[in-house]
Amino acid sequence: MFSRFKKLEENHARPAQTTAPVKEGLSAPQAKAHMAAATPTAPRAKPTVSAKTVAQTVVHDKEKKRKERLQEIKVELHKRLLDNLNLAALEHATEASLRSEIAAIAGEALDEMSIVLNKEDRTTINQELYDEVMGLGPLEPLLKDDTVNDILVNGPQQIFVERDGKLQLTDITFKDERHLLRIIDKIVSAVGRRVDESNPYVDARLADGSRFNAMVPPIAVDGSLVSIRKFKKEKLAVNDLVKFGAFTEEMAAYLQAAVATRLNIIVSGGTGSGKTTTLNALSSFIDNSERILTIEDTAELQLQQVHVGRMESRPPNVEGKGAVTQRDCLRNALRMRPDRIIVGETRGEEVIDMLQAMNTGHDGSMTTIHANSARDAVSRLENMVSMSGIEMPIKALRSQIASAVNLVVQVSRLQDGSRRMVSVTEITGMEGDVISMQEIFRYERLGMEANGKIVGRFNATGVRSYYAERFKQWGYNLPAEIYEPIV
Repeated sequence: MFSRFKKLEENHARPAQTTAPVKEGLSAPQAKAHMAAATPTAPRAKPTVSAKTVAQTVVHDKEKKRKERLQEIKVELHKRLLDNLNLAALEHATEASLRSEIAAIAGEALDEMSIVLNKEDRTTINQELYDEVMGLGPLEPLLKDDTVNDILVNGPQQIFVERDGKLQLTDITFKDERHLLRIIDKIVSAVGRRVDESNPYVDARLADGSRFNAMVPPIAVDGSLVSIRKFKKEKLAVNDLVKFGAFTEEMAAYLQAAVATRLNIIVSGGTGSGKTTTLNALSSFIDNSERILTIEDTAELQLQQVHVGRMESRPPNVEGKGAVTQRDCLRNALRMRPDRIIVGETRGEEVIDMLQAMNTGHDGSMTTIHANSARDAVSRLENMVSMSGIEMPIKALRSQIASAVNLVVQVSRLQDGSRRMVSVTEITGMEGDVISMQEIFRYERLGMEANGKIVGRFNATGVRSYYAERFKQWGYNLPAEIYEPIV
């Protein structure tokens, strides 16, 4: 091996045959310049495209043309289905009989059009036709995919999904904007709503409980925008969240004591950070003998207790009447002898009634709020009260908040898509005009691995809980070690 390197060095040291001889009488810099000018420049190699890349491009183009052709065939078959199917009888037809009828009509139409499809394409066409008639068209496979958490449509040709906290572009598309609008109209008309130029946005709930939001042109500039937050059929228990690394067993023991001893809790975080999942998990610590009333804009909470009353707000109808707000529900809930009230998300003037409920004997109530930290959550509460039109001295307002809220649980979705309980903070009262708070647990980021996964740890702050004596009186004598930080 060393001899090979020696030969290379010798070859490298030998002057190239094409180099012109150096003229006599030149200085060193002049000689160097003369040699550089006389050395011919090697021609640049043209970039080559590998055979593998060419083959991949050909396959991609073929697949694209195949999908476009199938889409054209599906559109024509769908028209024929609408002409031949008895739409009034669809509600009473079984899935098997409907699939059989769709396959028969599609088969006859293909024969008439002299189109021959292989078994795989025929199966795909029949499934998509069934989804068009009974489901939500191209969105139906995504709704059935349990790995998908969110479906985000940016116009007819761009559909993203969220899996494991990461956004991914799918190869699913709508034929055009009219196709997308037809599916949107199908969803909203099923719940007695409408969406058009005069009313260009809408909130709704799908039959499976998924939360649906849409905005159509002219407000949506490049095509209708749709977002679907899928409803999780199986609720994640506390043990599951501990196993997934959302928080630790010590934090779970503390939170169990906090819920069981009826502290008023706010779960704070950004969109998609896991607020509702955390609220569901915390509710599992509520005793089965208590009467719980839940109030939500879109029913997502899945409480397992026996005595649960669920309420859902309602937007106005097409005439602008019939609205039932969360505040309306909350006012009525106070007359229904609840032990606890859980509000899915506090975002408006219902905050006033929520704070009053927490202050007037409904201990153990819980809600979520959009905020980036525990201190921001308190500021958001102040802002919501101010925006509701109630004029109150800032000190009196903060005193009301400090006496109503005991604990702020901050959750976050990190850059790698993981969700963590990043802070558990107690509200301990007032110091002058400022609400006093103390953090009990926090998540500490330590770095990032090469694959982008965040490395961190949960740690106690070393501060003993302000409610430790209350926990003890209720039979939750937590060991002092859970408050000790990791050095």
